Amino acid sequence: MTMSLNRLGHSIFLSQIYRSMGVAVCFLIFALQVLASTAIAADQNGPPNILLIMADDIGIEGIGCYGGTSYATPNIDALAVSGLRFVHAHSQPLCTNTRLQLMTGLHNNRNWMYFGILPPDSKTIGHFMGEAGYRTCIAGKWQLQSYDPPDYPGAEKRRGTGMHPKDAGFNRYSLFHSLHTEDKGSRYADPTWLEDGELNHAPGKYGPDMWVDFINNYITEQKDSNKPFFVYWPMALPHWPMTLTPESEDWHSKPQERLTADTKNFKDMVQYMDKCVGRVVEKIDDLGMRDNTIIIFYSDNGTHLDITSQTTTGPVKGGKAMPTDAGTHVPLIVNWPNRVRVGVSQALVDSVDFLPTLLDIAGQPLPKDHQLDGISFYPGCRNPVSNAPQREAIYSFYDPRPGWDKDRFRLHVSARDRRWKLYQTGKLYDIDHDILEQQPILSENDTEETAAVRARLQSVLDANAVKR
Repeated sequence: MTMSLNRLGHSIFLSQIYRSMGVAVCFLIFALQVLASTAIAADQNGPPNILLIMADDIGIEGIGCYGGTSYATPNIDALAVSGLRFVHAHSQPLCTNTRLQLMTGLHNNRNWMYFGILPPDSKTIGHFMGEAGYRTCIAGKWQLQSYDPPDYPGAEKRRGTGMHPKDAGFNRYSLFHSLHTEDKGSRYADPTWLEDGELNHAPGKYGPDMWVDFINNYITEQKDSNKPFFVYWPMALPHWPMTLTPESEDWHSKPQERLTADTKNFKDMVQYMDKCVGRVVEKIDDLGMRDNTIIIFYSDNGTHLDITSQTTTGPVKGGKAMPTDAGTHVPLIVNWPNRVRVGVSQALVDSVDFLPTLLDIAGQPLPKDHQLDGISFYPGCRNPVSNAPQREAIYSFYDPRPGWDKDRFRLHVSARDRRWKLYQTGKLYDIDHDILEQQPILSENDTEETAAVRARLQSVLDANAVKR
């Protein structure tokens, strides 16, 4: 906000000078301003490198810069302090639902097959960013190729029907759960992962460390490349099972318990997640690449239901898998020194928005006749802020069925803005005053205000319902 006011004041000051000068002098000043702007743009040396980080299962209450007090997250907080923190970013309530939307820019009603499955004919962010001239890499968790175990009813129709990482458009990959569920092994202690076609197992090691090393080595290799890099890091942390980390007290003294799940380990997992983020940011700094690298931190859904976190405004129970705010309200931080403004954004952001945003950053915006559902939030990250179109509402088609352990869920279709949320059932909620969605407003009880809100959000539901 300070920068915006400074720019406004500067413009007013210049306009007063212009009125007292001749046309020639005014033109000269204008030309100098244009040249200065061109110099700033040229200084970027082309499109920036991009690091997109997506944590696994943590809502805003788990991050210090959002008011969380249960866990120390200094590295993520530092990105927010020197970058832009979004307070109205949302995801789908479960990981595959969000990952499909982020990877393809399409709402789930348009390409959902089964849980843990990315349609093999999808065009992904890997494909798009490769076409935009980027060297591409993905490391962390995949879980988009084969999910159901062989003895699960109907599994024979679904197993192996998704996309293999080798076909997703990335030059390099290092991923947990790339093959069948029963072959995935551990993502944490003694990890198993598929790296560029080779299945690896590392007794005594810790999976998240393997992926940090892979990413840091990849970034180091790109230092002198004539192409920018795009790294997508769908983290494993802090997803269940909640196990020991290398910095947990019992990691060395009780190695036999490294794979034992216990919610008491969640704090260590969140803090190790933050440490991993810090290690990659530090590598980018050490390589002298920070000024031309944009870093984005996001999460795929809310915190696990068994976890209650403390915040500056009180305790928050995790809402993973639930369509309520605790299941979808996630952190989003964008950081790029001297390019992305510093402060807080009120913009609405959905997971379908990442694909057009990445292409916008790359200087490859989508054509006007594209068929994707996302809207770039990059113009609102810049200083001064662009007047480009912004998202007015988020549409959610949430149904993780069919899939192993997913029969307990039901379809929820909704549209929301910053305050209001309307379900396809007709139930309207004032989220600002009813965050747990316990007091539905029915159409027969509408006021003039809620009737107008209902009509506006219903139009969003109707418009997206016809897209298939």
